[in-house]
Amino acid sequence: MKIFDDWGGPVASIAAAGSTDAPRRLRVEYLDAAAIGIGERRPRLSWLLPDGSARQTAYRVEFDLGDPVRGDSDWVDSDRSVLLPWPGPDLGSRQRVAWRVKVRTDVGESDWSAAAWFETGMSDPDDWVARWIEPVEAARAPSGERPAHVLRRGFELASLPREARLYATAHGIYEVFINGHRCGDVELAPGFTDYRHTLNVQVYDVGPLVVAGKNVWEVVLSDGWYRGRLGFRQRADNYGDTVAFLGQLHLAQPDGTDVIVATGPEWRSGTGPIIAADLVAGQREDRLRVVDDWRPVALADHGLDRLACSPAPPVRRVQQLHPVAITRPLPDRQIVDLGQNITGWVRLHDLGPAGTTLTLTHGEMLDEIGDLTQVNLRLPGLSDGEPGPGLQIDQVVSAGVVGDFFEPRHTAHGFQYVRVEGYPRRLTPDDVTGVVVHSDLRRTGWFRCSDDRLDRLHAMAEWSFRDNACDIPTDCPQRERSGWTGDWQIFSPTAAFLYDVAGFSVKWLRDLATGQRPDGCVANIVPDPVGPIARDADADPVVTMFQNDLQGSAGWGDASVLVPWELWRAYDDTGILAELWPTMLRWIDFAATSARTGRHPDRIASRPEPAPHEAFLWDTGFHWGEWLEPGDDVTDPEGGGEFRTADHSAVATAYLYRSSQIAARIARLLGHVAESTRLGELAEAVLAAWRLEFIGPDGRLAPDTQATCVRALAFGLVPAELRQSTATRLVELIRRAGTHLGTGFLATPYLLPVLADSGHLDIAYELLFQDTQPSWLAMVDRGATTVWETWEGPDGAHPMSLNHYSKGAVVSFLHRYVAGIQLLDDHPGYRHFRVAPCPGGGLSWAEAGHDSPYGWIESSWRLDGDQIHLTVTVPPGTTAEILLPDGTRVASGPGRWMGSCPAVPRAASRPEESRSPGHEAT
Repeated sequence: MKIFDDWGGPVASIAAAGSTDAPRRLRVEYLDAAAIGIGERRPRLSWLLPDGSARQTAYRVEFDLGDPVRGDSDWVDSDRSVLLPWPGPDLGSRQRVAWRVKVRTDVGESDWSAAAWFETGMSDPDDWVARWIEPVEAARAPSGERPAHVLRRGFELASLPREARLYATAHGIYEVFINGHRCGDVELAPGFTDYRHTLNVQVYDVGPLVVAGKNVWEVVLSDGWYRGRLGFRQRADNYGDTVAFLGQLHLAQPDGTDVIVATGPEWRSGTGPIIAADLVAGQREDRLRVVDDWRPVALADHGLDRLACSPAPPVRRVQQLHPVAITRPLPDRQIVDLGQNITGWVRLHDLGPAGTTLTLTHGEMLDEIGDLTQVNLRLPGLSDGEPGPGLQIDQVVSAGVVGDFFEPRHTAHGFQYVRVEGYPRRLTPDDVTGVVVHSDLRRTGWFRCSDDRLDRLHAMAEWSFRDNACDIPTDCPQRERSGWTGDWQIFSPTAAFLYDVAGFSVKWLRDLATGQRPDGCVANIVPDPVGPIARDADADPVVTMFQNDLQGSAGWGDASVLVPWELWRAYDDTGILAELWPTMLRWIDFAATSARTGRHPDRIASRPEPAPHEAFLWDTGFHWGEWLEPGDDVTDPEGGGEFRTADHSAVATAYLYRSSQIAARIARLLGHVAESTRLGELAEAVLAAWRLEFIGPDGRLAPDTQATCVRALAFGLVPAELRQSTATRLVELIRRAGTHLGTGFLATPYLLPVLADSGHLDIAYELLFQDTQPSWLAMVDRGATTVWETWEGPDGAHPMSLNHYSKGAVVSFLHRYVAGIQLLDDHPGYRHFRVAPCPGGGLSWAEAGHDSPYGWIESSWRLDGDQIHLTVTVPPGTTAEILLPDGTRVASGPGRWMGSCPAVPRAASRPEESRSPGHEAT
């Protein structure tokens, strides 16, 4: 039974490659073949084994660095084919590398793979002759009103180069044009990093754009993340108050010499048609305006030590959508409905006669008359709780050119609806195109089943992640657009099934590490545009409190440990554990020190003399706690009042145990024996403290909430003898809520899994299929196309973002339990995995597929009368344990396995038999 062929999945490409006895899908670090701008001097290599093989026993890599440097690793005994060490000398800047691999497997020696290649970036500051240039601004406009600057120079070539590369970056967002043609397909370059420490350089192949003779090099430069509006207070100038550009062209001549053209004093700057550009506010253009104010640029010394190459795929335009409806709620406006909440912008055609002014306002909701409203995009402290000034508004003045179109590439919006004002006629679907813009991640996970509502829920979660993956993992794509650590901590395991997020996550984690504070505190937001700020009269008091007093929250800062751990599990990458190890240690020491050196005022009042276990009870500092449980009032978003001072020690201590326990395992993996012992002892002491403080004499947990029960079961906080009673209490709380969930931000991803694992699969399915609020299907039935920030969504008293992926982590239950594809802790990268489908909820069939680091995994089941039929695909180089619903276990090697059994619920205890009569395999 083949699945996913009609979804654009990898089945067709795998089948096409299956006829060759050679490794395939060669990769370098986290990127596919033909990558340019690799930053590592010793990049790691990966490949998939030939189809038909079961296991690799050795590999051999040949590489060519150009005459006369060629090399051969000879045969290396290894069963690994993911992230293998570079076999040659350290690579230098701008080196082109060709390589190929062959393997020995159980079926013999393979053919050589097709050759792959990559190029390194400019890794040495001494390679740069370019100088930073800045446009001269006579007067700096307010944020959101600043124009995009045009930088320009000409150069002349005696002959057409045989190869041309551009290395570029900026303080701000830039686009490069050579001879009027745009370079590359990267959007919003150079992307978002902690610019104080890291600034990524992009590499472009510009060979097709340059000509022999005169050439013109132009750059369009706007504020971007560097000095544009950011975060919940829309603070600007966070990294600096000037924009700048750095670029260097290398033009390889036919005679073997290089011509270098770089930024420097020869350049001129002016302002062009883009009269205002801001990522949040929007973009305004006057197409009647031409650049007529050219003046010399200013040279700046911003240094070169921050320059780096990104390990992540860049942001691109990845999809286009056409409107599903266009309405006119009032005579002066038209509403475009894309039918899908997206991140990106719209392309508007036919701009009308010269002087026509068109205004485009973007949002996620319509009001009672069908007009667009931004009421759910309130920015705390701005406009008395109304949407911030100039939020997601684009404008263009037409030049009257036939065929002209407007596509604002120096901003980005989160929206489903666009209000268009000033358009001279009725819009048609051909006039407007929604352009989806986000990191160009390779999709790796699919799911579908017999219930269309679950398919729609899965699509909602996938879209929410895509919309919040614009170079960093954000909370929402329209309002704050911030890299909240807690969001990625809870969603990264789900994302790693759906997409290849290895390089994307590593890029973000490096910002987390460089932004970690001296005491080990991890900021709520990464990159943190503000950092600690002085408490003075000129400072925004809300920002001051947030940056200085509301950092280091449990569940958020724990991303420093839990995200690298999940990357290791999903991608078999020990390197990221080693790289982030110092960051993990500093965070755990910060949390442990906070627990040891302080006490919560409420605890002091109730128990003046501290108990011995309180040294391991984390009840000090600020914590977001469970956050956004159903019915929570979040009208105090600045974090003041009772919420800011509440005792969240049950949550914080649980996470201190969880991170310490996992860090002890990481230490063992890395060979840090003494640290593993220390952290293990810390974890046991924290666990004992949690049990003493939060388990009552009758075994009841405090606080007595669904979230506490879920966390206790998921993290192993309750002893074995209390697990069943804790699960029973969880079910009681669910029933008391009318069979509704009562969890918030942190516990929701674990809710259905702990119910299934504790013998309550039926309750898990009841919650999954619950269709009244609070529930997931209430969002589906309400017409949502992305996951809401709050359970109430647009129906709440204070509607918030309709595009937050955190609650969408429930789709991991669809992958791991409904379809049954389970990643095992002791076998990272799916080298050995389990397939254990759990039918229920009235589903008659379900199927999922995952393109793992070792190849295609598939689980597909269907009910036929009183039998369930299961099909499993196991990729070369891996093995699988298949656990059928009747408890039968089967060990499978690579290939396709098919079996059936009675369609009975799985028993609580799982029998160990390998196969019973009536099961067949192919």
